[in-house]
Amino acid sequence: MSNAVKVSVIYYSSTGIGAEIANTLVAEAEAAGAEVRLRRVPELAPDAAIDSNPAWRANVEATRSVPEATAEDAVWADAVIFGSPTRFGNIAAQLKQYIDTLGGQWAQGKLADKVYSGFTSSSTAHGGQESTLLALYNTIHHFGGIVVAPGYTDGSKFVDGNPYGTSHVDAQGENKVDDVTRAAAAVQARRVVKVARALKSGA
Repeated sequence: MSNAVKVSVIYYSSTGIGAEIANTLVAEAEAAGAEVRLRRVPELAPDAAIDSNPAWRANVEATRSVPEATAEDAVWADAVIFGSPTRFGNIAAQLKQYIDTLGGQWAQGKLADKVYSGFTSSSTAHGGQESTLLALYNTIHHFGGIVVAPGYTDGSKFVDGNPYGTSHVDAQGENKVDDVTRAAAAVQARRVVKVARALKSGA
């Protein structure tokens, strides 16, 4: 049996920004020696809404091959990285719906004592990125989980300026995921794996 740290990256993305950040986190966590699962939560929006935005429809089609998250993906992991765009300063309904299905696992203590972290995106620089991640972490406290934010533990974090997690300003799709966001994701993934490894080994 592998002793590698097990990481689940579980996310919701409408127009693809979150999906790209999730893929970066996966690659960086694997490079750090982790066994990683990439999972998307189910889409709840009707086709009419999705079809109203070409980027949304394109992302739905592009990510069909990504398995949908189940409760077992959270139980399996030593560390879970959740991702969601900000919706009025909070996580999207799609990710919240998934989290709300974990009541049974929570009641059995199967979500406790794991590492958790988060990432997000918004249209504007002050569009709720910090509040979205802090709201997500409220849930982790209820799980009995261990929040591992990137903090200002690396010089690159003073560039992106968000100690709570990886975030990206997409300006309604005008700003693609850039090297600043990828660097932030790399710091976050490495830190999550490092802390989860220490907890797993009892160090």
